[in-house]
Amino acid sequence: MENIYSDVTVSMSEFKKNPAAVLRDAKRRPVAVLNHNKAAFYMVDPALFEAMLEELSDQALYRTVLSRMGERSSAIEVDIDAI
Repeated sequence: MENIYSDVTVSMSEFKKNPAAVLRDAKRRPVAVLNHNKAAFYMVDPALFEAMLEELSDQALYRTVLSRMGERSSAIEVDIDAI
C-alpha cells in the first residue's frame, strides 16, 4: 500500500470536473489527487510550495556548509576590506 501525504484526497475524475472547487474546498491544505487509489500528484497552495522550496534550499546550503567545514585546514585568510 502506498502512503498518501495529505489529509485531503480527491479522485482524478472529480478533480477534472472542477479543479477550482477542489482548491477552494481544501482551504489551503495540500490535496492528493488519486488515480486508481494511488497519488498521481499533489496540489499545494503557492505559499506552501514556496516554503517547501525554501526548506530544500536551506538543506542544500547546510550540506555545503558541512562539506566546507571539513576543508578549513586549506582555507586562506583574507581581509574583507581588501575584497
